[in-house]
Amino acid sequence: MQDKTIGFIGTGVMGKSMARHLMKAGYPLNVFTRTKEKAADLLEEGAHWKDDVATLARESDIIITIVGYPSDVEEVYLGEGGLLANAQRGSYVIDMTTSSPELAKKIDEKSRENGIHAYDAPVSGGDVGARNAALTIMVGGEKEYFEGIRPALEAMGKNIVLQGGAGAGQHTKMCNQIAIASGMLGVCEAILYAEKAGLDPKTVLKSIEAGAAGSWSLSNLAPRMIDGNFDPGFYVKHFIKDMKIAIESAENMKVAVPGLKLAKELYEQFSKEGGENKGTHALYQYYEMMSSAD
Repeated sequence: MQDKTIGFIGTGVMGKSMARHLMKAGYPLNVFTRTKEKAADLLEEGAHWKDDVATLARESDIIITIVGYPSDVEEVYLGEGGLLANAQRGSYVIDMTTSSPELAKKIDEKSRENGIHAYDAPVSGGDVGARNAALTIMVGGEKEYFEGIRPALEAMGKNIVLQGGAGAGQHTKMCNQIAIASGMLGVCEAILYAEKAGLDPKTVLKSIEAGAAGSWSLSNLAPRMIDGNFDPGFYVKHFIKDMKIAIESAENMKVAVPGLKLAKELYEQFSKEGGENKGTHALYQYYEMMSSAD
């Protein structure tokens, strides 16, 4: 049994697997989510239900959140009855939601006032990385206290890097999402091209994923496209949210991101066609629709 109790808020596609790995690592786990039924299997496995955010905060040493949108993060951390008003002095809060770098800095400032150590630690790797405890975790926060949370992060991920101070984790995640956004367009176009050329796309993958075109998306998501499996490892609606944050941050720094803006435009169009709750790789279906229209 680990000597620190972890509070976990957010048991969605990725969060549930992450919470489960923490329990397997021996951490006592407190759980809160808006819909208790979503945490039912974790509770059966030994997690302890808490009726609200404030109670979870008071009874946990390390508090991890992975929720939907920056507005959710703000409510959980800064709202009435939120984490920062109720967490113990000397405790840790780790937001693993992909959220705003500016909000991460705001949470850090408020945490310092309350004697709490705050970290922004968004992740990459999707549902597969979460299930396999192989997530990439990008961390922003104080170096001095980082070792206090490293063991918990190592229970969920393999590639854990402290990028800098508050907000640095979120800025790094924006770099990640920018690279994925344009790359996903290329993956969709390559698979559709292969099919239209009369090739077996699975055989094509054997060649191109091992060459200069290789990427995580090509190796892990192109096979799902080919098999017609568009279940979410990461939701389209959440990816659109991420791209909006990245574009806003880029514009504040006067960085041109035309590829990212094009990707966001295509994903928004696909969302309007009913794709918002599908996986990001389902953009392939929108390419199919565009090709059929031509």
